Amino acid sequence: MSTPSRNDFRFFYPLRVRWSEVDPQNIVFNGNYLTYADVAITEYFRDLGLKYPSDLSRDGGDFFVKKAVLEYHAPACFDDLLEVGIRIARFGRSSMSFAMGIWRADELLTSGEVVYVHANSQTRRSSPLPQWLKDMLVAYEHTAPQE
Repeated sequence: MSTPSRNDFRFFYPLRVRWSEVDPQNIVFNGNYLTYADVAITEYFRDLGLKYPSDLSRDGGDFFVKKAVLEYHAPACFDDLLEVGIRIARFGRSSMSFAMGIWRADELLTSGEVVYVHANSQTRRSSPLPQWLKDMLVAYEHTAPQE
């Protein structure tokens, strides 16, 4: 996983650190960064005009998190204004990988990857990513992610 630059991202979602998200050291508890990523991914889909999760499950499939990796560079603290950058980094047959970066102003605090697998809603067995979704994501990002 390479260290992202703000220029790698088209989409950013702002979040302010709330009191309930910090630990006794007055820094954001590590698990909250995954919540920040999840919120930003939902807002990324909203920015594309998709209703999450209903539009993504319209073909009988659904998405499940398969993998989440975070790398911490510096801590966020109570009341910091953060910007969470999200982009599609890679497509697999049935998966898509989001790259994520969290910044406070120009300082990178956290980087990571969240991998979603597309699966049949009933059997939960993997199924190919819908082509309409791949086309929409490539058009939005103005570039084709790695396959």
